[in-house]
Amino acid sequence: MTSSYLAEKINKMSELPIIQKTYDLIKWYVPILNRLPRDHKFTLGDRIITGLYDLLEGLILARYSPNKLNQLELLNGKLDILRHQTRILLDFELIKTERYEYIAKLINEIGTELGGWIKQQRKNTEKLPNL
Repeated sequence: MTSSYLAEKINKMSELPIIQKTYDLIKWYVPILNRLPRDHKFTLGDRIITGLYDLLEGLILARYSPNKLNQLELLNGKLDILRHQTRILLDFELIKTERYEYIAKLINEIGTELGGWIKQQRKNTEKLPNL
């Protein structure tokens, strides 16, 4: 076993599923984005890559934040931007339909988990007594 394989296996056991799914999406999607034609790689490609890293960073920070709700709602908006940017890649015929469908599926899974986390945080906020 290589050390990177072992480190990845340990991290998968300790991460929240939404963080692990976002990490996996980045690992799969970024190499594709890096192969975009030059006129799209340094505009749309870089924006998507930055958005993916921002999403991962935001999810990790939200995990440890005492006030998660606002941060999670902002991340929901960022995820929707990634959805639309990915659709633009398809519309410009920069990715194959099969890849788009796979990416959209992963983004939707992350969105479902994020929506559940937001719903949970809203319930927790409603339960707090007014001080």
